[in-house]
Amino acid sequence: MSIVRHLGIGAVCLGLPIAIVSMWEVNAKTRLAQAEAKPEETSQVAVAQAADAGYCTQDLRKVLRRVLTSCGLLASGEVRGCQPLEAKSLATMGGNDFNALFTPLADRAGILQYDQDSDVLDASDVALLDKVFSDQKGASYFFVVARSSPEGSAVYNRDLSQRRGKAVLDHLRQSFGDQDLEREVGLLWLGEEFAQLDADFCAWQRSGGAEECTPADLNRSAFIAWIDCRI
Repeated sequence: MSIVRHLGIGAVCLGLPIAIVSMWEVNAKTRLAQAEAKPEETSQVAVAQAADAGYCTQDLRKVLRRVLTSCGLLASGEVRGCQPLEAKSLATMGGNDFNALFTPLADRAGILQYDQDSDVLDASDVALLDKVFSDQKGASYFFVVARSSPEGSAVYNRDLSQRRGKAVLDHLRQSFGDQDLEREVGLLWLGEEFAQLDADFCAWQRSGGAEECTPADLNRSAFIAWIDCRI
């Protein structure tokens, strides 16, 4: 009887941890399923706690979530990003509507204007980039949307806008000791094919000559901004 009793106690002791682990696993899977089943509701709760709920619109959160999770956030030093055709699919809206999402960011954002056919940041570009990036104010994501003006082929301009976005990232890596940089920066390169900026954006803070501002000038650019939205 003593041996049987000890064996029974041993079996219970061995089985209890297995049962607890199994229960934790089931609970974890349940929580994950619930979170994935209600992504928009989760976002709304988070945004309600942010400083400016009106700024983080549902459309902006949707685009931000898709860009950052599908093609924007950086992992293990690997440069990721979305090209124009992918951007259209992710945004699920026209170019003008996409640009309108960022209108509330006018006071925080900047437009880095490159020389034609160039991906080199000049002194005025660097000054504005450093100013905008340093003004994080607790925001979570740094958005970089690179473009090109319509001169040249669409294929060439896709590559050019990608290099312009990468130039921004390279400067941030070299100049700021931000250990979270790889998880904060979202890249999107649009070439000439999607979401061209119009003259209304001339009023935004820009690098380059303030007296010269045409749509072509604006679209040889990288739009940069901290975005404080929970996704």
